[in-house]
Amino acid sequence: MILRGLGKTFISAGILIFLFVAYQLWGTNIAESRDQNALQKQFSQVLAPPAAAAEAPTVTAAPTLGDAAALIEIPKIGVEKYVVEGVGTEDLKKGPGHYPDTPMPGEPGNAAIAGHRTTYGAPFSDLDNLAAGDVIFVTTPAGKFRYDFESSTIVDPSESSVLDNTDDNRLTLTTCHPRYSAAQRLIVVAKLGSQVVEPPPPPAADAEPPPPMQVSAGLSGADASRGPAIAWGALAALIWGLAWWIGHWWKRWPAYLLGTPVFLVALFVFFENFARLLPANL
Repeated sequence: MILRGLGKTFISAGILIFLFVAYQLWGTNIAESRDQNALQKQFSQVLAPPAAAAEAPTVTAAPTLGDAAALIEIPKIGVEKYVVEGVGTEDLKKGPGHYPDTPMPGEPGNAAIAGHRTTYGAPFSDLDNLAAGDVIFVTTPAGKFRYDFESSTIVDPSESSVLDNTDDNRLTLTTCHPRYSAAQRLIVVAKLGSQVVEPPPPPAADAEPPPPMQVSAGLSGADASRGPAIAWGALAALIWGLAWWIGHWWKRWPAYLLGTPVFLVALFVFFENFARLLPANL
């Protein structure tokens, strides 16, 4: 009796793990695709010049957290994704995220962008395939810029020095390493090339230089609360337990037939919240 109960427990745990892995690898892509469509529409509106404007603005306002910030294209690995402002868990579900405390691409200094490697569209899945001669294009409201690959390194997740501001004009891309793991971070650095595809408008004569960037966080994004994950996990377990109890005292298959859809909804929301506890750019 005990062995049978243990066997059923292990089987159930295995099924749950399989469902979560499937959700991570394929289910998250659905949400990312929807968010990318929304970012595309938003970014198109940002790039469109105002109809009544007499002249183009000379200063580009910083994007708001969670909004579209840029378009990144990496021909070598087939990447064409809209970049969101922010690197929190919710931000990186939408696509690659621009570190808010770093310059925007095209501006002097070290512009940094993080991206998932295995989930939510996996925009940086093949980032390790970049080598000398490869290029990266980034479009912002200030113009379209070409960056030339310079180097790639592996660092600890807590190593934030790769985000420090620099005297040159570079682009830093961060993602998890190795694939399917969050043990380390892959860092790719590219320098602004000699060719600026679409130069930005010149800065206003009285514009003040941007303040120095301060980056204090690591490379894993914002932490998430465990509360919702625990609550939804408990609710899913309660629903399944209730269905089992009703099936034991009434009829098994009708009880499971009625309880399974409700259980799957609760399980899906549990997966959504549990995923937030994982590194933001896994």
